[in-house]
Amino acid sequence: MALPNPVIVVMGVSGCGKSTIGSDLAERLGCSFLEGDDFHPRENKVKMGDGIPLNDHDRKGWFSTIRGALEKESKLVVVSCSALKQKYRNFISELNRPVLYLHLIGNRSLLKERIESRSGHFFDSKLLDSQIETLEPPSDDELAVIIEISDTVENVVNSCIHGLKQYLPASPR
Repeated sequence: MALPNPVIVVMGVSGCGKSTIGSDLAERLGCSFLEGDDFHPRENKVKMGDGIPLNDHDRKGWFSTIRGALEKESKLVVVSCSALKQKYRNFISELNRPVLYLHLIGNRSLLKERIESRSGHFFDSKLLDSQIETLEPPSDDELAVIIEISDTVENVVNSCIHGLKQYLPASPR
C-alpha cells in the first residue's frame, strides 16, 4: 500500500542514530531531510545540556515548529524527532498527509556509549534513562517500522528501506 508523499519520522531515544540514519535515508530516497534538533529553542538545549529532562511544556513549542516545517513540505520528506510519546506522534500525524514512524531501537549500553562519544552535542547522557522511561513505543494502529541499530549505518539504512518499501511510492535509489 504505497502512500503518496509521506512524511517519514525517524524516532527514538537519544543516541539511536536519528540524525545519521535519517540524513542517509533521505539521501538514498532522494528527498529532503529536516534535523529535529535544529528546531529546539535555545532554552531546551540549555536545559538538556544541564542534565534536566524536558517536560511536555518544553516539547510543545518544539513539536509545533517541527509540524509547521513539515506543513511547508509537499513531497516525501524525512525528519529526525524523538517522538517519544503517543500524544506527540498524534500531534505530528495531524498533517494532511501520511506519516510513517521509523523507530530506531538499541540496548541501553550502546545508546549510552554513542551519546558519550559524540562531541559538541547538547544532550547530557544522564538524560538517557529519563528518555527510556518516557518512551511509549508505537502502537499497532500507527504506521511504524521498528529497526534495530546495532549494525553498521549502511546496513541499518538498508533495513530501513526494506521496512519502508511497502509504503513508498517509488523504489529508492
